[in-house]
Amino acid sequence: MRIITGKAKGLKLFTPKDDRVRPTADRVKESIFNIIGTKIHQAVVLDLFGGTGNLGLEAWSRGAEQVVFIDENKNSLALIKKNIAKVGAEKNTKTIKGDALSVLKEFRKKGEKFDFIFADPPYDKGLVKLVIEKIVIEESLEVGGYLVLEHSMHEILPLELSVELVVIRQEKYGESIVTFLRWR
Repeated sequence: MRIITGKAKGLKLFTPKDDRVRPTADRVKESIFNIIGTKIHQAVVLDLFGGTGNLGLEAWSRGAEQVVFIDENKNSLALIKKNIAKVGAEKNTKTIKGDALSVLKEFRKKGEKFDFIFADPPYDKGLVKLVIEKIVIEESLEVGGYLVLEHSMHEILPLELSVELVVIRQEKYGESIVTFLRWR
């Protein structure tokens, strides 16, 4: 697992010693960021279910202004902090220990919104629908902002998401699907 391009190009990130975290594969990550393109420049990014920090740090390396990482597991947060230090992103990042869905409510109370939200929840736990619903309820995205959701092909998105959040693209990678949604 490495940073593909940008300020930290080629740096290998620390990975977990066990299989409790499933980092996004480099080829999937590269495809995600090829689709996003330059929209990531100066963006404020939220990496829900941060895991290793892989997606958020790639966003930072490619020019995101600020990246916030959320994870409820202390070992994952320690790994994210270690990776932040490795790439030198301390000034532009923040880590929060907590339940990803609960923290969204706190952001709303503070009036904080994001240009991009990367969400890669644990597979086949029914979290995909909950993530979408919570982002809509808490109005977590800026107008024109994107939710990039990596999920199992077995987790079907609800047919009626919301008027505000629309699917603009889906890509399949083996057992995984990456769905790009945009806030109107």
